[in-house]
Formats: sequence, structure tokens, C-alpha cells
Amino acid sequence: MKKRLKVLLIKPYNLSDHIQPSLGLGYLASNIRDICDVRILDCIKERIQGKQLLSRLKSFTPDIVGVQVYTYDLKEVKDDLKAVKEFNSKIITLAGGPHPSAIPHETFLYMGDILDFIFVSEAEKGLPELIKALSEESSETIKKLRSEKLKNIPGLCWINNSRFVSNKPLLNDNLDSLGFPAWDLIHPETYPEAQHGAFFKNFPIAPIITSRGCPFNCTFCAGHIVSGKKIRQRSVNNVIEEIKTLTENYGIKEIHIIDDNFAMYKEYVMEFCKRLSKEKINISWATPNGIRVDRLDKEMLTAMKESGYYLASVGIEFGSDRMLKRVKKGLTKKKIIEGINLIKDAGLDIAGFFIIGYIGETKEEIKETIKFSCELPLLRANFFLFLPLPGTESYLELKDRLELDKVDWEHFYFTRPTYNYLKISNKELKNLQREAFLRFYLRPKIFIKNLLQIKTLRQLRFLIKRAYRWIIAY
Repeated sequence: MKKRLKVLLIKPYNLSDHIQPSLGLGYLASNIRDICDVRILDCIKERIQGKQLLSRLKSFTPDIVGVQVYTYDLKEVKDDLKAVKEFNSKIITLAGGPHPSAIPHETFLYMGDILDFIFVSEAEKGLPELIKALSEESSETIKKLRSEKLKNIPGLCWINNSRFVSNKPLLNDNLDSLGFPAWDLIHPETYPEAQHGAFFKNFPIAPIITSRGCPFNCTFCAGHIVSGKKIRQRSVNNVIEEIKTLTENYGIKEIHIIDDNFAMYKEYVMEFCKRLSKEKINISWATPNGIRVDRLDKEMLTAMKESGYYLASVGIEFGSDRMLKRVKKGLTKKKIIEGINLIKDAGLDIAGFFIIGYIGETKEEIKETIKFSCELPLLRANFFLFLPLPGTESYLELKDRLELDKVDWEHFYFTRPTYNYLKISNKELKNLQREAFLRFYLRPKIFIKNLLQIKTLRQLRFLIKRAYRWIIAY
């Protein structure tokens, strides 16, 4: 007899500045809710850590707990899973997301016996199959679950008699078939003014995706590890219907498209903008994950602005052509300048992303990046200390050099040096990041422009906290 299981999906607490809904957990919830009772718990939003989970576990008594894991979540997730197993050792624990997708075996070794399963890559297909298999084994422990019930579940990994077993993942080409994220379990209208990008035009905000996948080869980026290199797009009609749902049912007034490559195909962007305008959906929208400048033209940017687009975020990364070539960005400084000017001429605000301290980068090149950021017509800029994200080419380079043991995995954040591979100290590298922020934002015109875009006291408090973590704390 099948048992209807209860599943708790957790976004773990961390020091992230971004408090925004997890679309990954939202999509998973939508694809399993017909066969189980599911809840989503955002521990960042709710400020829940480790043993603080106990009250939620007691109130819901889940059979399965799944956790989304980025590399900087590792220690927190380990504490969470310990709390789960101490509460009830029979609860089945799952992990998914970028870190376990990149290095699943290593993740099992780190977590130990508090972790039962990992899903590599996308899990909307595999998770329902696992839940069905587990619901048929209610009288057995996880150790006795017959392997033949697991071997065909896409993306599933587990340890069987000390042997690591990994099934091939499955990427769904038909994204429309996944439905919308379970917005009724997420309640996007309840999130604070601290979402991706920090600033906004209207509030409340909801993130959406229109596509998955990235075909580019940037050595520092882990985006393809979960979603693959092939770009798969939702239909424009499907996206418009989700935006209508968000505006009509949840009062959302701004959309953040967090695709890796929203502007990849002009025809798609033009159709999307045309539909937004035709449907008279009164929203503002932005692309805080960034768009590539080499995919833009005047006609596209004009259509985007006319449909409510107001802020273009751009991955610039470096101020030297040597470093741009080194990381396989596929852009030059000249091409970046041309693209930034094109966006400016369209009357849009621009935010730029930069990296400081990449493998082999010199102090002089870091200074060049800081100078370049101030020369461009940017409204905002963010300067990330380089992280060797697991599964990326940069991570594999350090692995080949037998230097991964030098990485500080316990403090794996963009705000502090994680690995000192330069001929300068970690303290000096942090000071260079501080210099970048201060030189960019303390220019009177830029400072005043950003100050005038602060809309609420709560947003101001979040921005002060963010500035402290990125510039002052170490």
C-alpha cells in the first residue's frame, strides 16, 4: 500500500545579501505536489539555522527533507541535516543544486551518513520517481530499498555498500511542461526589499526564468553545471501567463528575469516585448543576472525599454584584454565599450559586474579593472572576489595544480579572499575590493543618483548591511 509522503524543501540559511524566492525549489514543488504533501522553507527569509529547524520539523513531521546547496551553504547544510537526523533518523535526506551537481561524490564524503541521496542537474523528472519508489517501501528503511527501483531515476546518486552510484541526469527540452513554480507555497509578495540587484523601480518583485542553459565557456562560471550548455526556452505565451498570474494573484509589480542568456535570440526577445506591450501588463522589469553585450542591437533595446525594461546588468568582468581572453569571455574591451554605449543610448540604466583576483591576475590588472569601471557610463557596479566554483574550468585548474586544499571552503563568499594565489596578501586583496567599491560609488554624481533610488527605510537598512559586509567586514 502506497503512503502519501510529506516533503519539506529547504533553502538553507547563509550570509547572502539576496533574499529572494528559490525558483528551483518552486519548480520541484510544482512537479511533486500531486503525489505528496510539500512545503517550502526559506531559511534566509525566516532566519532559521541548524537546531532552529526543530520547530518546523515538529509541526510538519516530514518523511523527506530536500536541501538546495551552493558551495557557501556546505557548513550550514551539514548542521541542518544533522538536526533532521537527530529529530528522526528515518527521515530521508536529499541534496541538489550547483555544488552537489558539480562534485556529488565529494559532497557525500563531506556530509557522511546524514545524507541519503543527491540529485545531479535538474530534478523535476527524477524527484517524483524517487518519491513514488519511497512511498512503496514504507515498511523498509532506506538501507533496504531495492537498487532496481533506483537505477532508472535520472540524476540520482547514492552510496551503495561504500560504492558511489550515479545515474545519468535528464534535461527536459519542453520547459512549458514543468508548469509554473509553486507560487502559492512561496508567497513572493512577502519577500523584503533585498532581492537580486538591491535596487528596484517597483515593489513587490518576483524572479522568473524564460530559459535554461548557457553555451559559453567562461572559466569562472558554474551555470552550465546544473542546466547544461544547450539553451532551452519556454514559449513566450507560457512566460506571459506566469507574469499575469504573478501580477493578478500576488500583486507583483516588477519582474526580474534571471536567465543566464535572456538576450541570446533576438526573435524571442522581440516577441516577448511585443506581447508584454500588447497585453498591457503594467510592470517594470530588469535582468539582474546580466545579459551579453554582443547579443544586443538598437532595435532590441528599444523594444525592451518600451515594454517596461529599465536596467541592464552586464558581465564585464575585467579591464584588460589579457584577462578577458584568459577566462574565455569571448569579448574585448572595445566590444564591451560599444555594447555599453548602445545600452546607454537606448536610455537604460546599466549595472556592471567585475571580478577581482582571478588566477594569475596581477595587482596592476586589478587596478586597470577598477579604472575601467569608473570610465564606463555605469550607474552601479559590483566587484566580486574570485571564487573557484566546483566544476568550473578554474576549479579544475587548481585541482590539477594540487592547490584545492588551500581553498577556505568554510568562508566561501565573494566578500572575502578564499584562496591566495597572488603575490599579494589576502588583506591587500580585500583592500583592493574596498578600493574598487569606494572609488566607484563615492563619486558625487553616482552616489547621489543611487541615493535618490532608495525607496523605503527597510531597503536602506538592507543596503547599509550589504555595504558593511562587502566593504567593511573581513
